Amino acid sequence: MFRLRRALVLGAGSLLLAATGAYAVASHLTLPRQLPPTERARLEEIAKNSFASTRVQFDPYPVRPEIWEYLLDHPEFATHVTRALKLARYRIWHDGAEMWVDDGWGVKGQFTFVLKEKGMRVMYARGQFEQKILPEIRGQAVATLEYSFRPGEGGQTTVVTVASGFVQVDNRVLNTLGKVAGPMVQAKADKEVGYLLRTFARVSRAIEEDPAKVYQLVSERPDVPRVELEEFRRLLRLP
Repeated sequence: MFRLRRALVLGAGSLLLAATGAYAVASHLTLPRQLPPTERARLEEIAKNSFASTRVQFDPYPVRPEIWEYLLDHPEFATHVTRALKLARYRIWHDGAEMWVDDGWGVKGQFTFVLKEKGMRVMYARGQFEQKILPEIRGQAVATLEYSFRPGEGGQTTVVTVASGFVQVDNRVLNTLGKVAGPMVQAKADKEVGYLLRTFARVSRAIEEDPAKVYQLVSERPDVPRVELEEFRRLLRLP
């Protein structure tokens, strides 16, 4: 019974952590002033009743700002890059105006950018966590990704990233278990966020080391969007 409860807690704590790109230990949710009041109220309600929360800052690493932001704002294409480099199993696709995500480990859902501005992205996601031995767990999340570019050594530009957010689970029993097993859930949430930020860093490192090879691997994917592939080539400054 304890093992089953532990699995339920970890599964729920994982819910939507991959879906938002930055996730759900922030004591409160800080949102930009320009958000409409109704949207602000909805996101703050999720944070207030959250099942798990986290805040992770990643060490600075070299980037090309224009490429980094391009991948951030084109998540579907970004997952083609990570899969081509065999860095992650995330898959994101569009269905009309909606964006969908599948992390490859049972988390599936929809997400949207609530706000895009220089140095910050705010995202909302809703989905479910599916496993054979567990019932389906549904929930929603709000997340922020803060970033800033800074001068680095040798004339390079580095980026500092901070991911934070909150996950709310649509199940009273799981929410109760989450309060009892808070430290375990927290560790899981921190691990998932750290993995996502490390993936960002690894993609940037691969581009810095050999942009032509990265482009070749991505271009070999049969389902990669050709328009975005061409934009990516130009950003890499390849012939």
